[in-house]
Amino acid sequence: MPFADASFGLVTSAFGFRNLANYDDGLKEILRVLRPGGECGILECSEPEGALGTVYRLYFCHVLPKIGTALSGVRGPYDYLPNSVERFPKPPEMLERMRAAGFSDAKWTPYTFGIASLFWGRK
Repeated sequence: MPFADASFGLVTSAFGFRNLANYDDGLKEILRVLRPGGECGILECSEPEGALGTVYRLYFCHVLPKIGTALSGVRGPYDYLPNSVERFPKPPEMLERMRAAGFSDAKWTPYTFGIASLFWGRK
């Protein structure tokens, strides 16, 4: 990022972090631009666990892309979304990546039965 070290007290990302080519490099870069004591919040799509997760994946991977393609006439984005969510690290792995990058107090909060997740950490 074109910012000096320790430029910000807060860095947030909403539904975009999963599109990075390298999550670990992204976390290190966020940490670099945060001031000491600064916070990071990453809101991302995620997949619920258990029976709800099974039903959700069926909808998200098969039904939603067909509806989106039918309404828009464009297929690519509706295939990309489920693939990018599936590729994104599960919460325990994402928290470990945050800690390895240097974040302290790394936490995870699921929303809407785990369909969205907030990952939070402090420099």
